[in-house]
Amino acid sequence: MSDAVQGVRRVRVFAIPMRTRFRGVTRREGALLHGPAGWGEFSPFAEYGPAEASRWLAAAREASGVGWPAPVRDRVPVNATIPAVDAATAHALARASGCSTAKVKVAERGQTDADDLARVEAVRDALGPAGKIRVDANGAWDVDHAVAILRSLGRFDLEYAEQPCATLEELAAVRMRVDVPVAADESIRRAEDPLKVKAAGAADIAVLKVQPLGGVRAALRVAEATGLPVVVSSAVETSVGLAAGVALAAALPELPYACGLGTLSLLEGDVVDEPLAPVDGVLAVRRPEVDEAALARFEADPSGWRERADAAAVYLDAR
Repeated sequence: MSDAVQGVRRVRVFAIPMRTRFRGVTRREGALLHGPAGWGEFSPFAEYGPAEASRWLAAAREASGVGWPAPVRDRVPVNATIPAVDAATAHALARASGCSTAKVKVAERGQTDADDLARVEAVRDALGPAGKIRVDANGAWDVDHAVAILRSLGRFDLEYAEQPCATLEELAAVRMRVDVPVAADESIRRAEDPLKVKAAGAADIAVLKVQPLGGVRAALRVAEATGLPVVVSSAVETSVGLAAGVALAAALPELPYACGLGTLSLLEGDVVDEPLAPVDGVLAVRRPEVDEAALARFEADPSGWRERADAAAVYLDAR
């Protein structure tokens, strides 16, 4: 790693097994960069090329090089994340989470609408009538399918539907035809211009993730420009990456929704001394330290990640 390590003192690479397959991933991999402000995480998914990964590198540089804005709150409410598991497992996960809000993954390849309905029904039973449920399709449905399934799911009193379709135009069309609020995730974090979501009338809520947007400060600018209520979510990171998400949630002027930052339970382990795991549905605003013994359990060959960071740095430094 050359240009990628401006101000970076150490680079370590991790590979942590997932407890359950999540978005097709069975092992979460990434690099940890250490600089004067502490550790930052660079963990773009395998399918992301250098240009897109450059935003993730910018976030890691911010975390390790300059740190984050001062918080305005010391606690962040979080939701449980329920993978595309069977209904009985979903019920158990929701019940054990300690959270009053759950995000349920739907539209998993190889599963049916009936599977999704059963999973959401199980989570509603686990949380009770006062609990809040949101679903996330990761853009897998077309407009007509999204409208039909969201109307069926409506009986479970959904808080919102996250990225039911892939494009802004499709989201806007769904939003006009259903009563369930629509949240944009991929349409913001993978867009050349994240602000187009507002112009298109495509969403009621913006889901923001620190790494894909280039850091906490960049995400705060997007939040201000969209003018939409914000849900801060993770990219299934270690506690190093989650700390950046917590910093964003802590710095927002308003935080009307529980955040998708309670994802550490999806991993078989962590790399810090005191993991960022929620207690009673809440995360304390803090930045845990990397623990050498914990990291050693999951340390991996750094060569491939050095190459990815160097390739991303070319795009980042050209801006």
